[in-house]
Amino acid sequence: MVTKNVTLQWNPVQSFVLKDSDDFPVRMKKPDGVSASDLLPMSLIGCVAYDVVEILQKQRQDVRELRITAESTQDDEPPWRFRQIRVLFQAIGSGLDPEKVRKAIHLTEEKYCAVYATLREVVEITNEVEVVEA
Repeated sequence: MVTKNVTLQWNPVQSFVLKDSDDFPVRMKKPDGVSASDLLPMSLIGCVAYDVVEILQKQRQDVRELRITAESTQDDEPPWRFRQIRVLFQAIGSGLDPEKVRKAIHLTEEKYCAVYATLREVVEITNEVEVVEA
């Protein structure tokens, strides 16, 4: 089992500063930083992106760019629980096989992405895929 530590430090000058397990800082305060609730869908698409690209490259797909958008729906009242996250994938490349792109996404969601595995039981996650010729 792997254990990782992330940290948060608050001070009146810098506001909230999160640091990942490699000590990389992320500022959390508007207008100069990320909102806390945006970090959840950002974490989801960041997690799936890495593996999707790696799988497509191993399949010798000429993927040149991957754009992912997450559209999330939350309750109107506190604690503003996430109800749905709709993930839109746009894979751009030369001669990309749409079925291989879909398979890479499915494999990532079902086998490799820890964030997806954690969220799928409590949040409805759907996806759409668009393949664009470069």
